[in-house]
Amino acid sequence: MSLLPAQCRAARALIGWSRDELSSASKIATETIADFEAGILSPPDRILQDMTRSLETAGVLFIPENGGGAGVRLAKRANASIDTNETETVQYEEHLKNDAPPGAGG
Repeated sequence: MSLLPAQCRAARALIGWSRDELSSASKIATETIADFEAGILSPPDRILQDMTRSLETAGVLFIPENGGGAGVRLAKRANASIDTNETETVQYEEHLKNDAPPGAGG
């Protein structure tokens, strides 16, 4: 899979990285990253691989084209636990606040 400009922009946004931070992690010039993301430059595969590897190390998972379009998402952390008890509803504190307008339902 080859990194697409939109995937690079989205990946940086997911992890909150600036171009400078990606540049530092991948050892690729900030200008090269900016030109790639703008669609001005098609860098060699080695540069794309270095950027991809750096973003993956930071927690990005690249989704290949599968009929729905290529994309990115955050990778599940290795130490994250999964609640497998399907008989119990869990309310997280941030979801307990009722901030919906009156009559919104739900």
